[in-house]
Amino acid sequence: MEHFDAIVLGTGGVGSAAAFHLARRGLKTLAVDRFPGGHDRGSSHGETRVIRQAYFEHPDYVPLLLRAYERWSELEALMGQTLLHQVGLLQVGPPQGEVVGGVLASARQHRLEVEELTAEQTTKRFPAFRVPPGMVGVFEPRAGYLRVEKCVLAHLTAAVVAGAEVRAGVEVQHWQTTKQGVEVVTNRGTFAAEKLVIAAGPWAASLLGELNLPLRVLRKHVYWFENRGEQARAEQGCPTYLFELPTGVFYGFPQCDPVGVKMGEHTGGAVVHDVLRDPRELDAADLARVDAFREACLPTVAGVVKRRSVCYYTMSPDGHFYVDQFPQQPNIAFAAGLSGHGFKFVGVLGEALADLVIDGKTQLPIGFLGIAARSQAPAW
Repeated sequence: MEHFDAIVLGTGGVGSAAAFHLARRGLKTLAVDRFPGGHDRGSSHGETRVIRQAYFEHPDYVPLLLRAYERWSELEALMGQTLLHQVGLLQVGPPQGEVVGGVLASARQHRLEVEELTAEQTTKRFPAFRVPPGMVGVFEPRAGYLRVEKCVLAHLTAAVVAGAEVRAGVEVQHWQTTKQGVEVVTNRGTFAAEKLVIAAGPWAASLLGELNLPLRVLRKHVYWFENRGEQARAEQGCPTYLFELPTGVFYGFPQCDPVGVKMGEHTGGAVVHDVLRDPRELDAADLARVDAFREACLPTVAGVVKRRSVCYYTMSPDGHFYVDQFPQQPNIAFAAGLSGHGFKFVGVLGEALADLVIDGKTQLPIGFLGIAARSQAPAW
């Protein structure tokens, strides 16, 4: 049996960051995953992820985001590559809606830079877009997008440089506590460690069994549409975008790769009970909703799908993350239920998880994400 100071289950967004932070603090660290780093079977793939600070979901996320920006800058400097592209973010919706109202509330509370725009001002400044009647825009210049696979691979590379071992093709069967810490039983043998971090994405529920967290997994489709003009290109000043419409919340990116303009629906999604067996087939109704959004709000982008991808949201009932330690077991920590908006945080969440298992606590403001901070009653 091989022995380590810490084991990380999962090498996606959070797991890769946790492995890096554990290893850089001097722990002999093993990170394992069923798939290689940067794989497309979970939640951390698809070229890009939005990053923003004026958080409409809850102002309490903002301090974590400010720290996350520092962590992304640090990783970029360490790896010598650009991971975060600050092209800005345009968010559109009803003036008192969840998105625009929430953005402005977070910006006021934390003194963040945002610009309020009328519909006319929005389309004049960003000609790729059309704003539906009765809606307004808010622009956050420090927002943008992350190169998601590159971020995961950068964290894994940095972890290895710091002394961690990263192993793919390792299927975790179960884990158990021991007097010395934990043992993790896999198809490649049993590993022992003093500390354990669980960051298993859509497989989290099976590895957090005794906590009985009310998690569910949703299948989410994203599409790259053919772009025949210049207005929706990043180099022409087109930002990332999110629209709160009566039909749902939709998001997307300017064209920043050769394929096309990527967009999808943040709301909705079909429940998936077994990610490994999910056929990930085209959902015609989902495509129709996204295409209707494209036609109404980005009319310069053609309705020709050049590429399609599927990822998974692991949802909590309230849409907020779970980041905590196991009760009475401070050497075991986890992140789960990132609910489709967690990738931008992975650097700071990895740092928090390392703090929890090493120090038994963290100075990072994650208390509102703990199990005790909210009701466990499922909302579905």
